[in-house]
Amino acid sequence: MRPHDILLPVAAGLCCKPGGFHIDPVRPVERAVITHGHSDHARPGHGAVLATQETLDMMRLRYGDNFAGSTQAIRYGEEVSLGNVKIKFHPAGHVLGSAQIAVSYKDLCIVASGDYKDAIDPTCTPFEVVPCDVFITEATFGLPVFRHGDAADEVKKLLASVALFPERAHLVGAYSLGKAQRVIALLRKQGYDAPVYLHGAMEGITRYYESRGVALGELRLVKGMKKADLAGTITLAPPTATSDIWTRRFPDPVTAFASGWMRVRARARQRGVELPLVISDHADWDGLTATIAATGAGEVWVTHGQEDALVHWCRVRGLAARPLDLVGYGDEEEHELVAADEAET
Repeated sequence: MRPHDILLPVAAGLCCKPGGFHIDPVRPVERAVITHGHSDHARPGHGAVLATQETLDMMRLRYGDNFAGSTQAIRYGEEVSLGNVKIKFHPAGHVLGSAQIAVSYKDLCIVASGDYKDAIDPTCTPFEVVPCDVFITEATFGLPVFRHGDAADEVKKLLASVALFPERAHLVGAYSLGKAQRVIALLRKQGYDAPVYLHGAMEGITRYYESRGVALGELRLVKGMKKADLAGTITLAPPTATSDIWTRRFPDPVTAFASGWMRVRARARQRGVELPLVISDHADWDGLTATIAATGAGEVWVTHGQEDALVHWCRVRGLAARPLDLVGYGDEEEHELVAADEAET
């Protein structure tokens, strides 16, 4: 049995013919297995969807009750059979409910990582290394230049700026699923107990996190606040909103952006970001390479990201490796289309 007889990249995504399903398909299919709720991986219109309860709930929040013909929730560590294939979900540490999917057929195990990170995150279940024969890894930050460092230090930079400029509002661009809630949790861990303000587009998912037991402290919506009262405050907003007319309601705002891409200063300058915060929900170069080694996989498939460098790293170490060249996946920002004025008026 060869790995590509079990999982094969096709136009719709990764296809498992023996199991009759696709993993994170980019177009509607009869049966989809979804790793997590970000919209480049979790799309509406499938006949049936298998995912964690949290991922199904995220899809329902974003797409409405009829986002799929039918749904089935699966827990971490639970094994189900689809066709002749057994699949098991394992924590990916990316966002709430995110999972790696272990696909086993006969004597071969392939693990599709989805998006993942090995850094500590109080808002989701920690990443779990899954031994396998073939590991399919993301490579969003698959270059040696990307070493994210400690997210707590980045939050300390934000708090130092708030203390230095008490007359200014601080606007932090962050993706509405995962990143925003992690930044809030990191602020609380540093002892920041003042209200954190939210753009209206952030409220639904953030309140959902709270309903799943993630403590985030006092949260308030920006809508209806007086401009002067927002001096010295921290507001979380979708990245698109921080360069929008919406920002005029804040007193002399400091624009920040929480992203692994803020390691690249040219990106920060291009976006007009005054305070870049290197906080990522993806594994950095060290995390990617350490994870590949820890799985014990003899073969590695690399997808959506900086594929070539990671493929080369694997081959130098004697691992069979190849890029998958899947299309339709990318940074969550590219798929998070939020009309700031629509959400706030």
